[in-house]
Amino acid sequence: MEHHFFAYITRMKFIQRWGLMRNTMPENDMEHALQCAMFAHAMAVMGNVRYGRQYNPEYVMALAMYHDASEVITGDLPTPIKHHNPMIKQEYNKLEDMAAQRLINMLPQDLRDYYAPLIAHDESTDEWKIVKAADRICAYIKCLEERKAGNQEFESARKTVKKSIDQIDLPEVQDFMSECVPGFSLTLDEISEG
Repeated sequence: MEHHFFAYITRMKFIQRWGLMRNTMPENDMEHALQCAMFAHAMAVMGNVRYGRQYNPEYVMALAMYHDASEVITGDLPTPIKHHNPMIKQEYNKLEDMAAQRLINMLPQDLRDYYAPLIAHDESTDEWKIVKAADRICAYIKCLEERKAGNQEFESARKTVKKSIDQIDLPEVQDFMSECVPGFSLTLDEISEG
């Protein structure tokens, strides 16, 4: 029997992010997933090393890699639409749940239990909090990069996203922001000299 999960999930590269914004550098869900996975892994390691957390960094990384997987079916609904109307958010959450189940059903039966927590994630876990922080940091960095390219379209989003990150009560997130994010405002020569 054929299983099309990986053929389908790889189409994340066709889901464009920031659909309502003028972008100087287009970004797709697959690119975003890799960046988010790297950041989430780093923050999980920081949490373990510096703050005695018990994260499984590789699980956190995998969770981040698949955190937007349902968008391969639903598309990426822009944040102003998704989060500013409770009815739309509730219905979109239902769509995401259905899409996640559809993806899980595309896997071989013996793999579904392994992938289900990555695709239909439990949003109450500490690992999910790290992934959501990484997701917000990715958005902030996108705003920084657009500003660096001379695009002011993302300035309001930058301020809003930064404020939401500042409210995250995890020191590993704040460490990542202060130690790793400033380089994204620099040029390649400035990063290389550092």
